[in-house]
Amino acid sequence: MVLHFTKMHGLGNDFVVIDGVTKNVTLSTAIIKRLSDRHLGIGCDQVLLVEPPKQSNVDFEYRIFNSDGSEVEQCGNGARCLARFIRDRQLSGKSSLRVTTQNRTLTLNIIDESNVTVDMGIPSLEPSDLPFETAHRDRRYTVDLHGEPVSFSAVSMGNPHVILFVNEVQSAPVNTLGPQLENHSQFPNKVNVGFAEILNRHTLVLRVHERGAGETRACGSGACAAVVAAIDQGLAESPVQVQLTGGNLIIQWPGEGHPLIMEGCATTSFHGRIKL
Repeated sequence: MVLHFTKMHGLGNDFVVIDGVTKNVTLSTAIIKRLSDRHLGIGCDQVLLVEPPKQSNVDFEYRIFNSDGSEVEQCGNGARCLARFIRDRQLSGKSSLRVTTQNRTLTLNIIDESNVTVDMGIPSLEPSDLPFETAHRDRRYTVDLHGEPVSFSAVSMGNPHVILFVNEVQSAPVNTLGPQLENHSQFPNKVNVGFAEILNRHTLVLRVHERGAGETRACGSGACAAVVAAIDQGLAESPVQVQLTGGNLIIQWPGEGHPLIMEGCATTSFHGRIKL
């Protein structure tokens, strides 16, 4: 089988994007792992598949696969790339698109040649929506890791996130504490782990360990979750610039019960085909 693809990235968070609208595409776990492999395949953080909609009130279905082959609910950087891909491949002439993920509907707006905004929907601070197994809702939670307490905020952006606020993000234990929290028993579906440093009320710096992928250069839904946690705790106010390793995102969120808007770039690296 020869598979045509486009390699894209949002602030260095990179994707292999595949057209499942004009062609019938079936992605097995083995194929996803092969595509994602940076030595034996193309290399990416996630594989994105756009398919025809199953609902009449949306334009496309948007599916996201981590490099380990697992399908996940949400990817904000990927959503921006998906909008550019759909326009560039002329799958739709609309500048505003509605797409469904596993568990929510997103609105994608193409602003210009580089920038896309995504209505990410309404964030949830209910622990059961991650899910996170705890007795009650709180602004901060604590779990035990090898006898040491670790405190964090919990936010669902359609996918699960915890946010740890740190004094200096560059020295944060992203690659050790991240995997431990990802696989903690109180997160039955695992969890993405963000480490955020507040610079001022409109700026924070963020690193994210993504479940099934490890640390990435940028995580859109993680940036959204960090802003939600910061605003909810009175540490920031909208709009907030999130500085990630690969670049910056602008997040606007009026507060609980309201949708969140993310703005950032989406870049095409190259087109190709791979024989599988």
